[in-house]
Amino acid sequence: MHNILLQVAAPAAGGGAGSMASSLIFFAALFGIMYFLMIRPQQKRQKEMQKMLDSLQVNDKVITSSGIYGRVVSMKPDKDIVVVEIDDTNKIKVDFQRSAIVSILNITPPIVTK
Repeated sequence: MHNILLQVAAPAAGGGAGSMASSLIFFAALFGIMYFLMIRPQQKRQKEMQKMLDSLQVNDKVITSSGIYGRVVSMKPDKDIVVVEIDDTNKIKVDFQRSAIVSILNITPPIVTK
């Protein structure tokens, strides 16, 4: 009788290792899907944003994260500050952190060749 119980219990113990391997495969697949749907696109957006901030120059028209439109007057690279003129008539200038610039609004006209 004891031998019969040992034979019945042996396959059950081997089945546990198989379910553990399938769980690991499931979690690896889940992580892979999450990486390609969430993490990778976010890294791509961060690289594009950094490239845009690196190309920022004086006289660029910009919009800030708070929705303020203006023109870059000067930059202080040592402090990572951008001075933006928000009113041309009154010459109002405001300091922003470089990371507060959301986009550059310069629109280059298309090149027409004849």
